[in-house]
Amino acid sequence: MGEPSRLSLRRQLLLWLLLPQLVLWAGGGLLAYRFALTYAEKGIDQSLTQSVRALARQVKPIGSGLLIDFPRAAQDVLEQDPNDRISYMVSSPPGQFLLGNQHLPPPPTAPSGENEPLFYGGLLDGKPLRIVALDVSYGAEDARQTLRVQVAKGTALQQRIARELVADMLAPLLALGVLLSLLVYGGIQRGLTPLTKLTAQLENRSVNALSPIGMTQAPSEVHALVQAINGLLDEVARSVHQEKRFINDAAHQLRTPLAGLISQVELAQRDTSEPVLLERLRKVHTGAERSARLVHQLLTLARTETQARREPLDLAALAREVAREWTPRALAAGMDLGYEGEEHLRIEGDDLQLREALSNLIDNALRYTPRGSTITLRVDHGPEGARLAVEDDGPGLNPEDMAHVFQRFWRGSQLPGGCGLGLAIVQEIAHRHGGEARVEQLKPQGLRIELRLG
Repeated sequence: MGEPSRLSLRRQLLLWLLLPQLVLWAGGGLLAYRFALTYAEKGIDQSLTQSVRALARQVKPIGSGLLIDFPRAAQDVLEQDPNDRISYMVSSPPGQFLLGNQHLPPPPTAPSGENEPLFYGGLLDGKPLRIVALDVSYGAEDARQTLRVQVAKGTALQQRIARELVADMLAPLLALGVLLSLLVYGGIQRGLTPLTKLTAQLENRSVNALSPIGMTQAPSEVHALVQAINGLLDEVARSVHQEKRFINDAAHQLRTPLAGLISQVELAQRDTSEPVLLERLRKVHTGAERSARLVHQLLTLARTETQARREPLDLAALAREVAREWTPRALAAGMDLGYEGEEHLRIEGDDLQLREALSNLIDNALRYTPRGSTITLRVDHGPEGARLAVEDDGPGLNPEDMAHVFQRFWRGSQLPGGCGLGLAIVQEIAHRHGGEARVEQLKPQGLRIELRLG
């Protein structure tokens, strides 16, 4: 299964703060549009009421008939705007066309009473209308008749006005919403600054930096988080300290009896000439020396797992000095140990740890390179920083073993003497100096182990 998707706290806050704002803005716009239509409809109804009553007053009964006093000029005024014209219809009895536009839709129900207008909607030529119907009685008491007057007006103009009104309202609200969003974003950024600083402190920390984190100005929630982290760091620091003290005490306690054992075995070898006993003593001596070297390497590994104390030093001079120290052993093994590279190369580093790394590399080359080989110590400066390398022209390693070179207690050969920690220590020292150790197979044969120091 893949990793679950993770949404940042900043995005979650923005989502929960800005999304409701957007929903409210859209909902407010919809409500405002509905209110604008309602008030526009009320305006239309008021205008239609005045028009239908005025038109009804122009219808006068004469004897048994009707006189409709509706001048042509008044009709032109009503119908002068083809996009928003006022249509009318006079019928008596209701539904029997007398005057106007006979295509006006009839009301769904009769008006509730005389002189009580009835408002309803309809379509004329595919356009929406707002229509009012008014029933008026005329004639003698014993022969009353009903006159229906209908006046209709298109709603397109009112809808357009409502849209423009809502747009004029929402435009400044949108600008205010954008300004509010920027303020919210800035507030979130400012509120998350302590977490950003805490993240930066943790990212820039070394693995072995277990000192408490300092946060002087931060919200109470962040202070609680920092206190929890500091409590955890304190527990880890105590655990690491106890572990290192145990390793140091155990190693120191083992060094003395091992040194005594080696001395006693050497004395026994000089005091006897029996071949079988000498062979057994030789095996004991080899095992004791390997155990002593393992103890030394464990002590060295415990020391290198602390932060390197960087001080100005000349890496080239240090490499030449270490090469001179190992030259007698190289000559005794029948090998040529030399130095090539920079005359001077100033860096910031830990003198003791770099000496240990060089010693391990040279010792590793002397142990696993056949007699008559050439070992070269190189120091130069590359694009990634200072480089320190030991090369030999020995048999090298199998390609499948290259990935295991820097693993602890891994050995590429069963030759006596090694304990599988030397190159692991080299890698640890490289990490403590902000770099890494790399291994490379040389052609036609040989091996190159390089430290790149940051």
